[in-house]
Amino acid sequence: MQLGLSENLSALVARRFIAARDGGHLIFSSTHLSIITTAGIPYQLRYCPALAMKPKDLKKAESPSPKPPKIDPFENPSPELLLASFPSQSPTHALVLNKFPVIPNHFILATKAWKEQTDLLETADLEATYECLRAWGDNPSTKSSSTTPSPNRLFAFFNSGEDSGASQPHRHLQFLPVEAMHQPGTESWTPLIDLITAQPHTHSTFKSHPSLPFAHFALPLPSNPSPDTLHAIYIALYRAAVGAVQGRDLRDGLPGIPSHGPSAISYNLAMTLETMMIAPRRAETACVPVDIAAAGDIADPGVVSLNGTILGGTLMVKAEGEWDVLRAQPEVLGRLLRDVGVPGTGHALL
Repeated sequence: MQLGLSENLSALVARRFIAARDGGHLIFSSTHLSIITTAGIPYQLRYCPALAMKPKDLKKAESPSPKPPKIDPFENPSPELLLASFPSQSPTHALVLNKFPVIPNHFILATKAWKEQTDLLETADLEATYECLRAWGDNPSTKSSSTTPSPNRLFAFFNSGEDSGASQPHRHLQFLPVEAMHQPGTESWTPLIDLITAQPHTHSTFKSHPSLPFAHFALPLPSNPSPDTLHAIYIALYRAAVGAVQGRDLRDGLPGIPSHGPSAISYNLAMTLETMMIAPRRAETACVPVDIAAAGDIADPGVVSLNGTILGGTLMVKAEGEWDVLRAQPEVLGRLLRDVGVPGTGHALL
């Protein structure tokens, strides 16, 4: 699948992001950023006060009015946010700027036709995702001669299921430029998926990090994988995640479950050019112990919602109290990750 773009993907996204932001077509919310370390793993902690804004002029419960149908932002995206549709003949996917980003140049890959976010990804979805990852790195000015992965690349993630942090039911994957995630003073941070990538091979089929408090499974991607190879890797990871939810010891083999249709679990998927990773989920939110009396007009104080960005080593809070507790007590983050994930049951598949 060729994207068929007339300019480099990273240049296109950057140019259109600035135009959309300056024209008021997207709303960029800045964040405060700190690096916290739990169990030896550095995480970006972002504090975004805009997330705490409560809806205005709420109607009283005793005088309900019909709710307007929820708008599908990917059915007919505005021209100011639509980056491209591809393939050129009978497009199946579109690239769209995120309308409410907190990291610059955040964009989305969505199916053109309606497809459920809770269905398993199809070969074409993974092929298009990989092409975006590859196209971002095709800019000669950002290529690195070092063996260390260049920061000028993309982190892709997918949220599926009611406990995954997904916000839209129309199937879409999301992309964050790693260089945009970095800020001065964050040199100690590297995306979590890269830490998994760097783990040595053991007797296990799947790579994992021993310090993470939730079940997770990763597999390396070959250079220039075929679409069928990408899908086979995805299904192997998905089956391992289902096995973890079932409490199965993977040494007994992967569960035999359908490779298409509705997903049996909630999960987050992450992907770079080097690695694909999955983590099953059992809850969307977890609680930070904050002073409720001091929370003021904050909605759901202490409740933190987590999505697939946790596999990139970043998360966001809406309240200063949550921000303060997590910076002062980094071990609380470990509890959050444990509470939203599934306990590990042994990753080895002999």
